[in-house]
Amino acid sequence: MANLSTTQRLKRIQARLGIEPDGLLGPVTLTALEAILPPLPDQQVHPHYSLIISQKGLDQLVRHEISSESYYRGYLSVPVFPGGGSGVTIGIGYDLGYNSESQIRRDWLGKIPDIALDRLAKVAGLKGEDARREVSQLSGISIPLDAARSVFYASVLPRYAAKTRSVYGGVEMIPADAQAGILSLVYNRGASMSGPRRREMKAIAGLVIKMDLNGIAGEIRAMKRLWEAKGLDGLLLRRDEEAALVENARREYDESELIYI
Repeated sequence: MANLSTTQRLKRIQARLGIEPDGLLGPVTLTALEAILPPLPDQQVHPHYSLIISQKGLDQLVRHEISSESYYRGYLSVPVFPGGGSGVTIGIGYDLGYNSESQIRRDWLGKIPDIALDRLAKVAGLKGEDARREVSQLSGISIPLDAARSVFYASVLPRYAAKTRSVYGGVEMIPADAQAGILSLVYNRGASMSGPRRREMKAIAGLVIKMDLNGIAGEIRAMKRLWEAKGLDGLLLRRDEEAALVENARREYDESELIYI
């Protein structure tokens, strides 16, 4: 044991916990560790988490972002432009167009070469046609899946969970599957609610307060109007699956099914 690296030791612990031994100390591993610890007297359960989502919902979010490990390595390990109003995207759905240069540097410093980070930081904030024009200038940059996972679980996912809770007050009170569906929506579209393209996002806020899961699902499906007949079938499918996750959300879960973010 003394000769094993910290990562190897963490992988052994993860295997014993029955979770994927990826060597990353992210929300999944922390939740599994906390589940086996006895609660402290009079301690509020997980007071520092923004959301409690289901493992099923987290898996669905990741699947929409990278499809599979082989697909990631074949198509997403380099900077891409997904189309529409997106920016240049790297890693697990990390959209450079919706992150500032300083945030990009904080998230990726030490995980990819500095020269690659400098090049990526130059497209911070660029979206749509501006991003499409610039993506070809980023050839030669490769983002290892381990680095993408590290940034996703340790930095991005908690940030988006906090953002989701801040714009959708009361979201933490609805079932874990439904929280995951709304987190996926915000992760993909951001948190803005202004303008005609965001009317469904705004309507969801009131429905969350009412805990109207069917209403939330209906608004998620309604926003498919933005991408129909535009060759963006992946987004249409994602909205349908997010809506189904919300409207079919169970009220009770085993602790092993929950992820605290």
